[in-house]
Amino acid sequence: MAGDFVKVGDVLRKFKSDKDKYISYEFQKYGYELARELGDLKNTSLYIKLAKETPRGLLEDARSFVKDAKNVKSRAKLFMWRLQQIKKSSK
Repeated sequence: MAGDFVKVGDVLRKFKSDKDKYISYEFQKYGYELARELGDLKNTSLYIKLAKETPRGLLEDARSFVKDAKNVKSRAKLFMWRLQQIKKSSK
């Protein structure tokens, strides 16, 4: 868990006070950005929860898989499927 922390300066540089006024922690920002990237803002709280409880490396692996995919109907579904596959293989 200690490897998942980000420097405070990095978070503050990316912080936009007009857009991020309800974001207090880095994992909330990451979850929001993930939801936005996947086009699933209605489930933002799910991605924030994942960002808080799931190792960042697993999330990044699934995220890069979705980025590289072509002709995807639902990026969110593909992300969740890939994350599940990664979790299974890491056990």
